[in-house]
Amino acid sequence: MAMVGEMLGPKVLVVEDDADLRGVLARGLREDGFGVETVSTGQQALERVEHVAPDVLVIDIGLPDTDGRDLCQALRARGIRTPVLFLTARDALVDRLAGFDAGGDDYLVKPFALVELIARLHALARRGGTEGAIEALGLRLDPLTHSVGAEGIEVALTPTEFRLLARLLSRPGEAVRRRDLVRAGWPHGAIVRDNTLDAYVARLRKKLRAFDGAPTIGTIHGVGYRLQ
Repeated sequence: MAMVGEMLGPKVLVVEDDADLRGVLARGLREDGFGVETVSTGQQALERVEHVAPDVLVIDIGLPDTDGRDLCQALRARGIRTPVLFLTARDALVDRLAGFDAGGDDYLVKPFALVELIARLHALARRGGTEGAIEALGLRLDPLTHSVGAEGIEVALTPTEFRLLARLLSRPGEAVRRRDLVRAGWPHGAIVRDNTLDAYVARLRKKLRAFDGAPTIGTIHGVGYRLQ
């Protein structure tokens, strides 16, 4: 087990059972300034995660003792909101979407370029900090807890809901085109039907009704949606 070094960069816990890949990731990430610890099983990850307090997690879906998505759900159930990037050899759309439904934040299919992994981890680490919170129209969207809050009330969001609302909040009062919302909500090239986007917007509208005087998501016919 490789211990976290004393480094200024983000801390990452890598959960990967392939010893060769685990070693490559540890070396490459350390060279880029990350503090790294590696484990090979889901059980080891559960035992180490709170001690390590990583800024971001890299989890292989195909672990020897569990599915990485189940591990992610177990972490979320413990209240751990650390951003998760999944690694997998599976490229099926259903697997990618299942990863997001389990509480994951990003996804890389093997084989991948180390430089791409590093770029995505830096982005996730930035999103995971409180400085990444978005505030507009009286709402606060917190990437650390994957929630939207106002007046002391917080409502949990799924990863897709979070990304969609973040896109709308980034342009308060302005129309956001449907294609831009699809790209934000499903950033990995998924084929998304119109009614799928509409269903997620309906879910967001329902959640926003938890706040008195909260902005509403208006429909701009033939264009998209607007938070107003």
